[in-house]
Amino acid sequence: MPAGVHEVGNARPTQAQRTHGWLVLVVAMLLSTQTLAVPTYESLRANYTPSERVVLDRNGAPIQHIRTDDKVRRATWTPFDQISPALIDAVLASEDKRFFEHSGVDLRAAASAAINNLRGGTTLRGASSISMQVAAMLDKSLTRASDGRTVQQKIDQAQAAWELERTWSKQQILETYLNTLFFRGEIQGIGAAAEFLFGKSPHGLNATESALLAALIRGPQASRAVVERRACEVLKGLDAKGDCATLAYSIDRWSSTSSLRSEAESIAPHVAKYLPSFAVSPSNHSASTNSQRTETTTLDRELQLAARDAIAKHLPQISGRNAHDAAVIVIDNATGEVLAYVGSSGRLSEAGEVDAARAPRQAGSTLKPFIYGLGIEKNLFTAATLLDDAPFSVDVGGGAYTPQNYAHEYVGPVTVRTALASSLNVPAIRALTLVGVAPAHALLRRAGLTTLVDDPEHYGFSLALGSADVSLLELTNAYRAIANGGVASRVSFTPCNGGSCRSGLPRPTVPVKQSGSRQAAPTAAAQRLFSEPTAWLIADMLADRGARYVTFGFDNPLALSHWAAVKTGTSKDMRDNWTLGFNTRVTVGVWVGNASGASMHSVTGITGAGPIWADVMEAAAARYGVSRPAAAPGALVKRRVIFSDGLEASRDEWFVRGTEPNVNAQMQVAAREASGSGARILSPTDGTIIALDPDIPTKNQRVALKSGDVAQAACWEVNGESLGCSEGNGFWSPSAGNFTIRLLDKVGEERDRVTVTVRGGLKVAEVR
Repeated sequence: MPAGVHEVGNARPTQAQRTHGWLVLVVAMLLSTQTLAVPTYESLRANYTPSERVVLDRNGAPIQHIRTDDKVRRATWTPFDQISPALIDAVLASEDKRFFEHSGVDLRAAASAAINNLRGGTTLRGASSISMQVAAMLDKSLTRASDGRTVQQKIDQAQAAWELERTWSKQQILETYLNTLFFRGEIQGIGAAAEFLFGKSPHGLNATESALLAALIRGPQASRAVVERRACEVLKGLDAKGDCATLAYSIDRWSSTSSLRSEAESIAPHVAKYLPSFAVSPSNHSASTNSQRTETTTLDRELQLAARDAIAKHLPQISGRNAHDAAVIVIDNATGEVLAYVGSSGRLSEAGEVDAARAPRQAGSTLKPFIYGLGIEKNLFTAATLLDDAPFSVDVGGGAYTPQNYAHEYVGPVTVRTALASSLNVPAIRALTLVGVAPAHALLRRAGLTTLVDDPEHYGFSLALGSADVSLLELTNAYRAIANGGVASRVSFTPCNGGSCRSGLPRPTVPVKQSGSRQAAPTAAAQRLFSEPTAWLIADMLADRGARYVTFGFDNPLALSHWAAVKTGTSKDMRDNWTLGFNTRVTVGVWVGNASGASMHSVTGITGAGPIWADVMEAAAARYGVSRPAAAPGALVKRRVIFSDGLEASRDEWFVRGTEPNVNAQMQVAAREASGSGARILSPTDGTIIALDPDIPTKNQRVALKSGDVAQAACWEVNGESLGCSEGNGFWSPSAGNFTIRLLDKVGEERDRVTVTVRGGLKVAEVR
């Protein structure tokens, strides 16, 4: 230690000690020839880590910031040429007026500080140059203690500053200074300060904002009055006409601007959990490139915003019906890349952090396409097969399951096409009784619905009406399998699919077939659900606006400006509402409900998820384009079908080759037989299981016998015993056993018959 330099202990130095220290420091700096090792600018930049990871969309636009350091807020490094000149002027005026003139130590400022102390004044801040402050930041041994630096520390700091200026440029030093300062609280660096205090980038800071930031350097935690006073001094020092009245307004904005970025660049809060560990971008220290920790996703920022806006537009319209949450998924048909992922309705919800896109919810009618597809695949029925939409019950192992349509109305015999497109419940149950619960369950598992964890018997025939829990993400991807010719494959959140990356383009270029559909990218996880003809036929039925008329009418939001296949679904007690569908480019899934599981009131696919789905589909079509659907596969043939009694309008229908009718008359006969000309048994239906209540006398328990046309047939017979004729409903007092019920006309000719089973002394809970 040089002679005359005193080591300072915990006690604050006296004015004489400070004066002596500054004098010794000035002399030592003038005589010093020692050099100290300092790190390179490049190594500092390489080790700089923002406090957030940035999620980018497929085109490189930021869509989400993820906090990784809860002790500091540090943005990406800001290069010198991206810092506002107004800020540089304000900082130099406040901290180091001769920064570009001295060689690391401002000797004039140090001498002035010593003279000022001799006169009994206070130490001038300008004595520590910006280079000296950066040197102290690089070497923690030079850090200022609470009672000040020792003289030796000041000498070492000065020597480090000189060495720093020998190896670093002035711009690099000033750039490092502004990127490592703490401005307020946990905010470190000019990038974070500009963003969280003023809601802008460092290059956009004006004179008022720059003066405030310069004032914060001297006292990051200073009171508002002190900051405003110091900023006014800086402002006036740069321009005597500076308006200090603007400072108060800028300070007032501090509490509100932090939310600006969340609106603009935090639009995918739930998607990060699907991403692999973040990669650190290679450092590029050119003046125009920032170093940052980023992860590029398959999401499309514009489509993500469109999906979020669709929720914000339509959900408030049904909030009065107790609907507060929604989620949207958009998947590229060909690649499986997720283009949009909105997991919640955000501020519209009391549970905005809940990811509804992956939460298991009851499927409603959304599984019907897979059940009908399985039946067509097995040649159990065709799109023109008539299924009876009339009340009936099926045995569920201890009771009777009686499905009902949403409107509690029945339309009689309907074709598979109409039943699927109009989402009729009873025909779907009849279809499931033909294909079997276990095969249907296995198919849905192959489609990627991992939430179907129970045995098929657990779901029973209610599987057709959505008793199983599914997630929006998996269900949307299952519908994508229909769009892809019956092949299911995994989704991807990163633009590297199947081991190869492709650049994201606003309108991706992908091979197109002559039919207009794009070839699905094969993956190791691909599963074939249906043959291509079956998948095409299911898509054709889901896109049939005429067949949809029975339930939805022609004027509904499911009708788009382009070809699209779509299915709605509503779960028990209106707890979940779904709309899923696809065009030739994307598959879109929408869920509406409440994260709490509370029921909505009178919300259907048309009023709930449907309008959101339509907006997102149109936005995707505008951004990515659409084409005509693929031509029918060669294994399909077209035949003209005619239905008697006006059951449905005659039409050209598609059949898997080998299942088509030889002549139109066969369809007429099938229709006539199914309709029963009105003289048929409406209740009980064939196969009904009737359970007698042991708490009620058997003679007081009666079963209503209903004829479809009492004018033609209203006489009843049970196991050969006549019950007589009636002008209305007949009634039968059953006992335990198996029974055949016959409906006869007035001359005793049988018009219809059903078989039922009666179980005695069995209490059966109501089965939905």
